[in-house]
Amino acid sequence: MSGRVGEVRSLQPVFELSGASVHFGRAASPVRALSDVTMTVAPGERVALVGANGCGKSTLLRLLHGLALPTSGQLVSDPAWRQAMLFQKPHLMRLTVQANIALGLWLRGTPWGEAKVLALAALARVGLTELAQRNARQLSGGQQQRVAMARAWALRPQVLLLDEPTASLDPHAKREVEALIEEFSSGPDAMTLIFASHNLGQVKRLASRVIYLEHGRVLADLPVADFFGGSMLQQQYPAAHLFVKGELV
Repeated sequence: MSGRVGEVRSLQPVFELSGASVHFGRAASPVRALSDVTMTVAPGERVALVGANGCGKSTLLRLLHGLALPTSGQLVSDPAWRQAMLFQKPHLMRLTVQANIALGLWLRGTPWGEAKVLALAALARVGLTELAQRNARQLSGGQQQRVAMARAWALRPQVLLLDEPTASLDPHAKREVEALIEEFSSGPDAMTLIFASHNLGQVKRLASRVIYLEHGRVLADLPVADFFGGSMLQQQYPAAHLFVKGELV
């Protein structure tokens, strides 16, 4: 087996959530971060999570990645799917850029010498080979996010989860990171992509499907063309329509 998504598990969902809820805090007065979420993600989909701050986007990503557990309901995910997750502000150690990437591979059993070679290949993929020996903490925000993308790509994931990956970047850096996301989610070895974003233009460009959340609940789940098409959203999902209308003003 080659491990490519299309060859191995073309008929199996990447994630299946059934009535999943996530509560935080004390049992007597829990904070409901997610409530009764049911959804399926198929291989190769590009799913955008949208909604106001605190609507549950980050919690949903963490649930899918195993960083949060369902309080009730069920999450089914084949552990053989290789995953990577990127956060809005990547955590990089005070090491060289190359070492930051190689360390993740080494911790997963790759010999250090091989990990360093693979790290350079990952940096070449994101156009940062010349920065391999720089201290990662001294890079710009956009460069750090590209290093995080390289670190994720080095693991050869089949599923890529992104939490507001360009929110804190300047316009030029946003375009660079977005181009990498587009590249990683296209072609024969495309990763399944699930990302949270406030940038509806970015959602239009990158997503094939949009899920709108409000107060931890999924209120709309539509193909991207229908989500931004107007009439269906306005008639069937008025809360999501008002959100989109407000964001686009």
